[in-house]
Amino acid sequence: MADNLSEALKKLKLASADSATDNVESCLDCLLKALAHNNANASEKVQEMGVLPLLPTLLAPQSSCTPKVANIIAEVAKNEFMRSPCVEAGLIPPLVQLLHSKDQEVLLQTGRALGNICYDSHSLQAQLINMGVIPTLVKLLGLHSDNTALTEMCLIAFGNLAELESSKEQFASTNIAEELVRLFQKQAEHEKKEMIFEVLAPLAENDVIKLQLVEAGLVECLLDVVTHTVDGERDEDVAQLKTASDLMVLLLLGDESMQKLFEAGKGSVFERVLSWVPSHNHQLQLAGALAIANFARNDGNCIHMVESGIVQKLLELLDRHVEEGNVTVQHAALSALRNLAIPVVNKAKMLSAGVSDTVLKFLPSEMPPVQFKLLGTLRMLIDTQADAADQLGTNAKLVERLVEWCEAKDHAGVMGESNRLLSALIRHSKSKDVVKTVIQGAGVKHLVVMAMSEHMIMQNEALVALGLIAGLDLVGAEKDFVGAGLVQVLHKLLSDERTAPEIKYNSMILICAVMGSEPLHKEVQGLAFIDVVSKLRSHENKTVSHQASLTEQRLTAQS
Repeated sequence: MADNLSEALKKLKLASADSATDNVESCLDCLLKALAHNNANASEKVQEMGVLPLLPTLLAPQSSCTPKVANIIAEVAKNEFMRSPCVEAGLIPPLVQLLHSKDQEVLLQTGRALGNICYDSHSLQAQLINMGVIPTLVKLLGLHSDNTALTEMCLIAFGNLAELESSKEQFASTNIAEELVRLFQKQAEHEKKEMIFEVLAPLAENDVIKLQLVEAGLVECLLDVVTHTVDGERDEDVAQLKTASDLMVLLLLGDESMQKLFEAGKGSVFERVLSWVPSHNHQLQLAGALAIANFARNDGNCIHMVESGIVQKLLELLDRHVEEGNVTVQHAALSALRNLAIPVVNKAKMLSAGVSDTVLKFLPSEMPPVQFKLLGTLRMLIDTQADAADQLGTNAKLVERLVEWCEAKDHAGVMGESNRLLSALIRHSKSKDVVKTVIQGAGVKHLVVMAMSEHMIMQNEALVALGLIAGLDLVGAEKDFVGAGLVQVLHKLLSDERTAPEIKYNSMILICAVMGSEPLHKEVQGLAFIDVVSKLRSHENKTVSHQASLTEQRLTAQS
């Protein structure tokens, strides 16, 4: 075999020089046989004997050898060590040209060859994109959608190219959405649908393509898949249901595509997706809750959804998962409630529907994603709602758990949200009882630490809460203020030039508020605050400079 191959390769070099087609054909047949017998060995031989540089001239669009030459390139490029030599031999440009051929066999082998050469190489795939292969392949898919092998070749190519961000713009300027939806509608087999799904998922990450897919009717296809697979027991039904419902949620991540499907809350798609929430299927419950969270991305949608009774469905879903405890469903339903609670008009309605009571059932959860959403939901609900903040802020169990989570060093998100909720309970209730509960629960020190956060909004929230604590129960908080080094923290904030004006302002207010405590007053005097404050009298911000004058007077009067 090896001798035959060497002989054939020698002949091929000679024959290609004088382009004697019959001789070339028989050499190519011999080479294909050798590759089928032992691909790696035959490929090495091809490389050794310098045959690759001869192949571009044999890839002539009209030549009868072309499909065989392309097939040989596809076969040798299965070996990783042959891919760079193929590129160096200049095979990519003539192969790209062949994608304009009308011969289906040429197209198939050319697609295989390009796919194998560029396999796993983002730089080569980017080169193909720059050479304009995407519009060409989309056109091919439309022209040859009855040719299964060609269709599959196009889908594999799309799947690889769609991973590259640079491809999305080119895909968006073609009619890929219509072609894929049309192809999807024709498929009966699970494998074929899966192949199309694998292309749709990366493409649907692009907002322009999301809208194109919605307009091309993909959503109806997905709802259809859900209907046919929801009660299926087979693995492929479960897989298809997951893929279809996940893709549905992905389409709702685009603002335009989401709003189009919402149709002012009267859309049939919106109605169908809502019906997933009470479903017995966890995957559909999850997708339904995530869909609501995605629809709830603007106030108008949120208000409409709360009016239409969605909150009750989500609460019933959460109640089913206190015991069953599917974490992803808990997380999704809490995300939806958090988003729905953002508009002010929804807060009181959601509180009277019992949202906070249901959410508190998840307080024992040990799962950080659930803890994070639970905290965010409660924080949104009590914003501007004094009674609710009072009720939750005097719940010793909740405050105890918040203090515990304020120390969750491994989970920055949970830690941040716990601090923010602790502060919010005080700020929105302005209640002495809440302050007492926070002091007894050892929460004060966490608010002092929060005042040094790198996020200005959190610093501000902490300082306002600390000011209320000092105003409502300075005697009760005195020990914690001293223990947490509050005065030192305020000195640091006021001395640092990078501190924002509102943080400086609130820090001075707080200094004045703690002067009524003897140990704190002593600390203020010991740190020579008067020097720091007098410098701020010339601050460019009028509010800060005015407050500095008042604070200086107060410090001087009490020194």
